[in-house]
This record gives sequence, C-alpha cells and structure tokens, in this order.
Amino acid sequence: MRRNSKNQILSTTMRMEKMMIGLSLALSVTIWGQKSSIKTNNLTPYSYQTFNCDNKGYFDSAKYKKEEIDGINKLLYQFNGVQFDIQPVFKLSNLEEVRKNKEEYLQQLEKQYQEKKKELYNLEVINHPMWKKLQQETIQSFENEYQLNKEEILAYSDPTTLKDSKFYSTCREHIDAISSPDKEKMFAAWKSYIELKSKNNADPKGVMARFNAKMNDPQKEDYALIDMIGLSFHNCANNSFRPKRDDEANAYKDFDKIFTKLKRNCDEP
Repeated sequence: MRRNSKNQILSTTMRMEKMMIGLSLALSVTIWGQKSSIKTNNLTPYSYQTFNCDNKGYFDSAKYKKEEIDGINKLLYQFNGVQFDIQPVFKLSNLEEVRKNKEEYLQQLEKQYQEKKKELYNLEVINHPMWKKLQQETIQSFENEYQLNKEEILAYSDPTTLKDSKFYSTCREHIDAISSPDKEKMFAAWKSYIELKSKNNADPKGVMARFNAKMNDPQKEDYALIDMIGLSFHNCANNSFRPKRDDEANAYKDFDKIFTKLKRNCDEP
C-alpha cells in the first residue's frame, strides 16, 4: 500500500509539473501574440508619388506622425526645384514686357512668395537632424530663388541694381560686366560667354552666327542683357544655392527607408 501511495503521489506531481509547463507555454504564446499584434497594428499605410512611380508602403505610427511624413514628402517632391512661375526672358518682346509691367511682375512674385512661404515654414517633419537639415536647406533655396527672381526683374530695367545683389560675392565677374557703364566690357563678357557655350553645342558655328547677327543689331545691348542676366548671371547664382545631386539622391533613398513592404508601380520612361 505504501508503494502504491508513493507511486500515486509521484504520478500526481509529474502531471502537475506538465500542467504548469503547458500553462507557461500557453502564456508565452499569448504574450508573444499580443506583442506581434501591437507591432502589426502600428503599421499605417501610406501612398506617395515620385517622378514617375506610384509608391505604397507602411510606416510605424508609434515612431512617426503622418503629418511629419507629409512634410518630408512635400520638401522632396513639392518644394524641390523651381518654385516661382515667372515670365522667362528669351526674346526682345519678353524683355519689353517685363520692363513695361515691372511693378506688376514684382507684385505677382511677392504674392507667390507669401503663399508658398506660409505653407513651407509651417511644415512638420520628423525630429531627426537629417530631416531638420533638409527643411532648413529647402527654406534657404526658396528664399534665394525668390531673391534671384526679384533681382532679375529689376535688373532688366536697370542693370546697375545688381551691384547690391545678394549674390555679388559669388557672381562678381558676371555682375561687374552687366552693370558696368562701359558697354564694351559687357559686350566682351557676352562674347566670351557665348563662345564657351558654343563649345558644348552640337552646332557651334550656328551659335556664333546667331551671336554675330545680334552683335550687329541696333538693339545689341538688349540682346546682351537677355543672355547676361537671364543665362550667365542666373546660372551662376542659381547653382550657388541648389542642393548637390548626390545629397538630393540620398534624401530620396532615406525617405523610402521610412516605409516597410514598399511597392512601386512605375510608368515606362
């Protein structure tokens, strides 16, 4: 009888231990399942368009707010590149139009500036040095583009206004030629610019032939201003504040890394 009692006690103990182990495993599975469920629940769908692709992925809402991602999206795809709709000056008729309606053009520029500035300055971005830096660089580019457009509108009527240009230290050679009272200095700089430009053209002789025709035109001074302000000076100033291509490419890649299960549907180029 004692042996049977001992065996019964031992058997009961083993069953209880198995039950405890089973219960522990069950609890572990339940807890793991809850954690997994929480992580899944944090994944929020997000769609955005790049230059020729529709992108769909998920972001972790425990880390980021949708407004922050929207902000970065706008910095990269809306506020990247040219921001102002300004009449380009490529012909004498364009030049005459800008001179005649200078005040109207300045008002239109100011209106665009105030509208876009309000949106840009109020964007939320992820609180990380990389995205804060992108935001500040985008604001600086925006402000510089506004200033450049304003200076060009004024300079088409009065080239000497460029002496006070924000970009004088960067584009001094261009500005000194444009604003010089010695028109021969401007013509010499104009010729040098066109000669340099012609070397990268498929028809260099054609480029120089058109230049010579303009140089012999009674309105050669206006033709010179069109090229020297709208191309020579503009390109110099514009290149001084635009982001480098490598930095820009990295920013796009870093934005994509925010998302998991990212899928792209791209149009054929």
